[in-house]
Amino acid sequence: MTNKHLGSTWQELKDELVKRGALTQEDMRVSALRVALIGELIEARKEKGLSQQELEQISGVKRPVISRMESGSVMCQIDTVLKVLAPLGKKLAIVPIDQEERTV
Repeated sequence: MTNKHLGSTWQELKDELVKRGALTQEDMRVSALRVALIGELIEARKEKGLSQQELEQISGVKRPVISRMESGSVMCQIDTVLKVLAPLGKKLAIVPIDQEERTV
């Protein structure tokens, strides 16, 4: 099985997947928000100088869950995210989406 050209850049790939109906604009927005959240979690943990094991000890969330959360391989429940955020000195906020972000 051969794949037709899907694009040589991430933007071209996303555009082609949207065109083929395999990925919706909403899927892309949700994915971008997940990537941003994961990035913030990783950055906050590293800023605090914590290993995943240390974060487990202070958050009560098991290290394998933290690892899967950081890799993006699982979609965690909001309670789990909040348990990890609190000891990192972070909170989850609901804010309006900027117009620019709506056109992702």
